Amino acid sequence: MKIERLQELKQKLIDEKDLSKIWLFYMDNFADSPKFIDFGKPARNQYIDAIVHKTCQQLFGKKIKITNSLLIQIPEYRFFHGPFQAGGRIGGVIYFEDIKIGLFAVSADFPPTDAVKYSRFTEVVRLSEPNGNDLN
Repeated sequence: MKIERLQELKQKLIDEKDLSKIWLFYMDNFADSPKFIDFGKPARNQYIDAIVHKTCQQLFGKKIKITNSLLIQIPEYRFFHGPFQAGGRIGGVIYFEDIKIGLFAVSADFPPTDAVKYSRFTEVVRLSEPNGNDLN
């Protein structure tokens, strides 16, 4: 595992149109490495939790119970990653906080098969409404 390849993963997340290629790069270079998992620390992130719940609901057309979520943060790289289960389906998420882009992957079927559903997501910052006191 070469941690510097996170920069390559970030670039793929921005540029690559085929989401499966991004996920496979992540899995091949990071996810299966115990050293990589130990490199970070357990974390909570309400935005990522909301994305996982909402995306599962959209993909499967109903509310799905999310369990066994283990989100890991690598603060130096502003990177989050981790597995979860969605109604028994295996899933995972990656997210770069600095560019506010992430990728979600979950088994399409239960019991799990090789079919996977992907969703790239971008955090949108909501600005307050103009109130007449703004200088710009």
